[in-house]
Amino acid sequence: MALFRFSSALDPMRDLIALQQELDRFFENPRGLDLGVSGRGVFPPVNIFSDKDGYVIRVEIPGVAPDQLRIDAEGRTLTISGKREDGKSGDASFHRRERDMGEFSRSLQLPDNLALDRAEAAYQHGILTVRVPKTEEAKPRQITVKAA
Repeated sequence: MALFRFSSALDPMRDLIALQQELDRFFENPRGLDLGVSGRGVFPPVNIFSDKDGYVIRVEIPGVAPDQLRIDAEGRTLTISGKREDGKSGDASFHRRERDMGEFSRSLQLPDNLALDRAEAAYQHGILTVRVPKTEEAKPRQITVKAA
């Protein structure tokens, strides 16, 4: 009769947990790109999309007063920064704290064909929307065909 000692190297649960962690990591970043400071879980979360007129940047920053926001444009970089207060009063103490507090800053690299000097920003219901129009040279044009 052979006796086997249990070894942590042969622990099937450890291997299943490691596999689950790898799958979670893959689904957060399916292309395997190093997202750096723009990866998942970074505050504030940002969505960027383009339309026919330019780019739209939507930033979720609930609980931030509009006077606590700052938007800077330099070259191709748009930087959104601000401060969110914790909202606690006096000698109160937290029992649970899941929302990020304090100062934040996100810098975004945008394409060359945008006119950052004509960008507009609006803040409503905790969502900051920044619209950056395309330069006139970058906008699509329709060319008319003349009969010969």
